[in-house]
Amino acid sequence: MAGTMTIPLSEPTLIAPSAAALDEAGQRRTYEVRTFGCQMNVHDSERLSGSLESAGYVRAAVDDEADIVIINTCAVRDNAAGKLYGTLGHLKSRKDKHAGMQIAVGGCLAQMDKQAVLDKAPWVDVVFGTHNMGSLPGLLERARHNGEAELEILEALEVFPSTLPTRRDSAHSGWVSISVGCNNTCTFCIVPSLRGKEKDRRPGDILNEIRLLVEDGAIEVTLLGQNVNSYGVEFGDREAFGKLLRAAGEIEGLERIRFTSPHPAAFTDDVIDAMAETPSVMPQLHMPLQSGSDRILRAMRRSYRSEKFLGILDRVRAKIPNAAITTDIIVGFPGETEEDFEDTMRVVEQARFASAFTFQYSIREGTPAATMADQVPKEVVQARYERLIALQERISLEENQKQLDREVEVVVSVGEGKKDAETHRLTGRAQDNRLVHFELPEGSERPRPGDVVTVTITHAAPFHLLADAVDGAPLRIRRTRGGDAWDRAQSESCAVPAAPAAAGGAPRAVSLGLPTLRAGV
Repeated sequence: MAGTMTIPLSEPTLIAPSAAALDEAGQRRTYEVRTFGCQMNVHDSERLSGSLESAGYVRAAVDDEADIVIINTCAVRDNAAGKLYGTLGHLKSRKDKHAGMQIAVGGCLAQMDKQAVLDKAPWVDVVFGTHNMGSLPGLLERARHNGEAELEILEALEVFPSTLPTRRDSAHSGWVSISVGCNNTCTFCIVPSLRGKEKDRRPGDILNEIRLLVEDGAIEVTLLGQNVNSYGVEFGDREAFGKLLRAAGEIEGLERIRFTSPHPAAFTDDVIDAMAETPSVMPQLHMPLQSGSDRILRAMRRSYRSEKFLGILDRVRAKIPNAAITTDIIVGFPGETEEDFEDTMRVVEQARFASAFTFQYSIREGTPAATMADQVPKEVVQARYERLIALQERISLEENQKQLDREVEVVVSVGEGKKDAETHRLTGRAQDNRLVHFELPEGSERPRPGDVVTVTITHAAPFHLLADAVDGAPLRIRRTRGGDAWDRAQSESCAVPAAPAAAGGAPRAVSLGLPTLRAGV
């Protein structure tokens, strides 16, 4: 099923209770959302969870088999299809033993494969795309009632995903989508054909969503867009993103603002000024390079060159000297020569990235690069990839070593430190988004996720920092509204009454779309 819609709805989207959310015994059916891919997919998965809970479903416990499994897919990498269909094969054996179980597939790969998902995995119950996430509860109900699979793929956005009910994974931080879609035509990228042309949300809607998150206890937000700094192109304001950063910085209680990902071609000095002059905008920038070769950048249809890219970094560091800059790089794009790759190595050396997400080029059917001549042999790509990884790990270590003996403020997180229990450490993110594992000295109060600790860096590795207590002194902890929100969420999940918070009110387990637009925004 397909349809079109010129202007996505921006009013809160209400999800009606669904009869399919109850089993034959009248018990609420459980769900699990599995997320593959980028931060936008994480954002979308929180909306899928909120929509299901509004319809009457309940999240499955960690070790329980869910009645409904939703897979939110990615299509950026070549192995995305293998990952999806491998997962579906595993779920089939579970479904064969689990009466009434349903499987739904959504996201970018579903938008691309459409009917092919059902052809390859006929045990799937629902296939939906990137433009109609709010339809999921109704599609599940129809599939259950009719006893056959439901496929619904729209070719244009139905409603802004951010207007859907939300089940946030973190009490102290939130994702805020400021736009969806992309107007660029990078030859390696499938995203524009799956997410559509850029659609910008109204500034007032965005700011009100941030205020709602802060009222719920969030102290940090990340603004999301396919090209976040091109925000405003739809309503003709080239400085809209910088203005948005400044306006968000005025929201009381919001301590940290991040954004991802900008595009170098549209990255202007007014954004750098807004970052430098807004205290709550963090000293961190993710700026995708993709290649250091101007010839390859042209072939990629990336509308900047390496000199411009490095100039942006210079201007950022002039205004924000402690900024940690990260990037994305593709190795082995069609036609890449050894000289082209050496250009990338040169730019990486000059750029001094704190870290880099490096990828081996893989063919994506439907992109111009897929049919380009001179595809680089796999063994050549692998060798170059390993050389780039080695270079970046050296630079990352050198940049992290500059943090030694520095005092940093860390927001405590959940689940980012895999060895925390055995090392008696906790984990969080510094203002520049570096991962910090810090010691919990014996006898010290234990900070809650969302609280802020002030620690001194004692050890550096390429991918993390350590902050061990030198003299065994208790941690310096600042209790925050984010920590209060975590306490309340824990109490709600255990059905234990929580003490009232000092400010900010009770958290909403499910936020029902956007608040109404406030006067003066």
